Amino acid sequence: MHKTFYQFLMTKRNPGSSDPEAEFANNAFYDQSFPKQEDEFDTISQYLEENASYLPTMEIFDSVWKEYQESF
Repeated sequence: MHKTFYQFLMTKRNPGSSDPEAEFANNAFYDQSFPKQEDEFDTISQYLEENASYLPTMEIFDSVWKEYQESF
């Protein structure tokens, strides 16, 4: 069974880091509305575009999504 995107994203957490992917993961961790069980690109992307003011650019999501897809 593969991980959800959220589970994969949590492997990027690093509270002391200023790396954009780590900051994305750290902020998603505290986002109680994040779609944790979702693994569909469009659903997660739409959620982030509409709700994640903590994500400065969608390029960060795209980069992590690519890594997520390659992890299968």
